[in-house]
Formats: sequence, structure tokens, C-alpha cells
Amino acid sequence: MTNTPKVAVVILNWNGLKHLEQFLPGVLASTYPNLDIIVGDNASTDGSITFLTGRYPSIRLIENDHNYGFTGGYNRVLAQVEADYYVLLNSDVEVTPNWIEPVITLMESDESIAAAGPKLRSFAQKTHFEYAGAAGGFIDRFGYPFCRGRIFDVLEEDMGQYDTPGEVFWASGAALFIKKKLWDAAGGFDESFFAHMEEIDLCWRLKNMGYKVMYCPQSMVYHVGGGTLNAESPFKTYLNFRNNLLLLKNNLPFWKAFFTIGLRFWLDLLALVKFLADGKSKSAWAISKAHRNFVRKLLSKSKVKSQKLKVSSGNLSGYYSRSIVWDFFVGKKKKFNELVEKALH
Repeated sequence: MTNTPKVAVVILNWNGLKHLEQFLPGVLASTYPNLDIIVGDNASTDGSITFLTGRYPSIRLIENDHNYGFTGGYNRVLAQVEADYYVLLNSDVEVTPNWIEPVITLMESDESIAAAGPKLRSFAQKTHFEYAGAAGGFIDRFGYPFCRGRIFDVLEEDMGQYDTPGEVFWASGAALFIKKKLWDAAGGFDESFFAHMEEIDLCWRLKNMGYKVMYCPQSMVYHVGGGTLNAESPFKTYLNFRNNLLLLKNNLPFWKAFFTIGLRFWLDLLALVKFLADGKSKSAWAISKAHRNFVRKLLSKSKVKSQKLKVSSGNLSGYYSRSIVWDFFVGKKKKFNELVEKALH
């Protein structure tokens, strides 16, 4: 690769000492020739700072004075980083040799590509795709995100079935490659998300500006997942339900958002009843809290303002025009390649 663009791999850490100890050496072994590796810290209290300054004094460390979440933490750290490309990398990701080069080559091939992601496999079960990104993210007509290789809690084994690069709807925040100028143009993350689905919101904004989000299977990483909030956490349930509604509000035209969010309230109510029936009262309460918080946020304007460098009607690649909930639970379509092909854009 000649005239290699400058890439900054930025790891946002919050009390992730054990992950830094385990996975940072692999990141430092990356072979990309024009690379900065930066750790941004969200006011950790677990000894992460002492470890980094003592063991890796050459790594640039940017310290936030508070835990601003995934969104606010990255916004503050990246405002201090100059590069052609940002790579937002979770601390609980094991990278593989040559993981950066193919993604940058793909993104350099087309000016309309704004963001991209590698193939994500599970660190715990390395033959299978990982929940947070798998082989690229998609979204259905009601705003439910899913992945090629992962629908709800069903993870496919990677048999090479999704080894063709192409457009998707969103790329995982666990290992998100994005052009710096378009991160700036889109306004970065919406800090009202705090954590979870903020990368989907960012990718959707980029697509509404006419840009592409890509999946690059020639690059592969292994993700632990759940390092900060486990799947059973009521706070995670709250964020997922609240942020999914924010996602629709931020990116759909007004009347379509009004209709879709109205339907989602009823669907979420069914989920609440299901949690109660399963004895998970805290998770049920989290859904109620999510709805109340969302209604309050409707009265306030988003702080994210996109400087639209391109005027476009939007890019629907990665959109599934059917209901993934219906097709999965009623239609028993458990794998991506079983979905209704004509409904995939």
C-alpha cells in the first residue's frame, strides 16, 4: 500500500484492566505501517492507568475526568486525535495478523465508503460468529437490528458462507473503521445513547447522507463481549429498549417515525409481559423506565448536528423490509440465508 493513510486505533477503557493485559499486546503487534495506538480512559478506578503508564509508557493515553459512557468518552477522546482513519476498538477484542490492511484498502477504493467493519467471531467459541457484529449488521422495518450470522441469540458457525465483502446497514462498534472527516461531518456519537446502538445510529446518519457502510471479511477479530454490562443487566435492558426508540426518532422521517415508534411501544409491552411471566421483574421495570425516558427526550433536541457534505435520499443497503421478529419466531428462520431474499436491500 503506497502513500498509506494515517490510522489511529483508539481503545476506550473503563475498568478494563484484565482486557488490556490480555489483548493490548496483540494490538501493538499490528503490522500496518502508518499507525498510532491510543488508549482513552473514562476515569477508571481499577489500576488501568498505573498499568498503562508503567508497562506501556510509549502508548498515548488520553484521560477523561469522568465516565462519559461509550458515546461521550469517544467523542471527547477523538476530538484530540488527528488521523485519516479512526478505528474504534473495544478493549475485549483479540485482533489477528493483518487485520487493518484489508479494511483500509477497501475503504480507500471508494470515496463513498464512510465506515466498515471486519468479521467478528466469538472469543469464547472461535468457530462461530459473535453477537455484536458477526458478518455485518442489518435492520428490519421496525428498527430491530440483527446480523448476518447472528439473529437474536442464534449464532451461526462460520463456514465461509459470508466471505464476500459488501454493503451492510451498520458495522459493530467493537471494531469500527471510519474516515475521520466523515466522523466529523456526521457529528460523532449522539451522547444521549450513553452506550449500546450508538454505532447503528451513526451508521444510519452516514447512510442518510448517502455514504456506504461496508463489511470486510478479509479482516477478522475475536470479541469477548459483555465486558462492561452483562446480558442480564437491567441497565443494559433499559439502554437497549430506550436507545432503539432513539434510533428511530433520529433517523426516520417524522411520520414514519411516529407510526413505527407507536407500533414498537406495543411490541415492547409484549416483551415487558414476557419478562414478568419469566420472573424478571427488574428487566420489565427497565422497559417501563426506557419508555418514560424516551418520552422525556422527545421534548429535547438531539445534540448531534450532521454537516451534510452530500445531499442524498439515503442508502437502504442492509435494510430488511419484513419483520425479523415474525420471521424468526413464527417463520422459524434462524439463519440469515433463510430470510426472504427479496426483502433484503
